[in-house]
Amino acid sequence: MPLDTSTYSLALLRLDGRRWNELRRMHAQISTQAAADGSSYLEMGNTKVICTVSGPVEVRRGAAGAVVSGSAGSGGDEKASVVVEVSVAGFSGVDRKRILRTDKRISELQQTISSAFSSTLFTHLYPRSTISVSLHVLAQDGAVLAACLNACTLALVDAGIPSSDYLVACTAGSTSSYASDDEAADPLLDLNGIEEQELPFLTAATLGETDKVSVLVMETRVQVQRVEGMLAVAIDGCKQVREILDGVVREHGKRMLESVVR
Repeated sequence: MPLDTSTYSLALLRLDGRRWNELRRMHAQISTQAAADGSSYLEMGNTKVICTVSGPVEVRRGAAGAVVSGSAGSGGDEKASVVVEVSVAGFSGVDRKRILRTDKRISELQQTISSAFSSTLFTHLYPRSTISVSLHVLAQDGAVLAACLNACTLALVDAGIPSSDYLVACTAGSTSSYASDDEAADPLLDLNGIEEQELPFLTAATLGETDKVSVLVMETRVQVQRVEGMLAVAIDGCKQVREILDGVVREHGKRMLESVVR
């Protein structure tokens, strides 16, 4: 069923009542699982993700050079490798179908997240080691990659693994589809699931408060003149997300200090 965008042209409001530059409600927690080295729970709208981090764990090798523990894809001895596993619950989407880990989309998510954090974390401090990141998607309602990246950032902070800055992500789209070719189309921030099905969108991740883009993924067709506006809106959204995640980290640190003082 085509997305009804008539309300936006009349009142400049989207179907869920947000304006073009408003984020959905975001809720996050750190240290949700005591057994893990680092863990987090994140909600972006109705998209819900759990992340756990294990490591860094040293990769031991046998006499013949075979890996005894850790991951086979260690990425060399000079730096730690970041191994990402993504599992999607069968009840997370509308289709209610089981998504295997060998699925092409899951593999792309894992590769994108691993590459992003391999360049952000100080992996050179942990030679011959592996950092394992497990992501569990409990509900999907748009911005799954962005939610996974943000959840990973919080879990890695909780694990105490140093990085250059927060890696924060957000999505941005356009109010009209590629086929309509509307030159007056406006950019939209943080698309939900219904909007992602009908409108072109991209996912961008930036490093801290800077405009340095570390991840940029776009799987839909859009006129090239719209991309600049969409990217600018996504970068502005990332700055808003960074403030939220920084507040979560500072609040968690404050609670830890209060518990030590007591």
